[in-house]
Amino acid sequence: MSTTTHPETTISADPALPTIRITREFDAPVDAVFRAHVEPELVAKWLGPRSLTMLVDRWDATTGGGYRYTHVRGDEQYRFYGSFHEVRPNERIVQTFTFEGFPDGVSLETVTFTDLGGGRTRLDVLSVFETTEVRDAAMASGMETGVVEGYEQLDELLA
Repeated sequence: MSTTTHPETTISADPALPTIRITREFDAPVDAVFRAHVEPELVAKWLGPRSLTMLVDRWDATTGGGYRYTHVRGDEQYRFYGSFHEVRPNERIVQTFTFEGFPDGVSLETVTFTDLGGGRTRLDVLSVFETTEVRDAAMASGMETGVVEGYEQLDELLA
């Protein structure tokens, strides 16, 4: 299973493994892209679909830290939380990700930042789920819209 939802964002699910891979390039230096992932006031400006507002309850993007946030649209609220296993500046972030509405669906995410030179950065995200069924439920949840629109908002923030 592979989906390209935007000319610049590739989202793919390996049929043999419970994983999702996301690849995206940005016209911004790696330190700026990394900073937008670890500073809560910046994360709140881009993470998720455009129709949702992100309220950060906790964001400690350090090795051993954690996070909890709520996406809000009118009366709808979607809460997420996780732990930062490793935060290596300008190189990678390893974290867990859980949607409170489906607490058994925790995934492990590795985000890798690659300096492409010329002020450009490639982001590679690998999410590992417990089963392919849980992975497929994540793919069917509308995550594609959140990822694509979130990265569009990150482009705007980095411009």
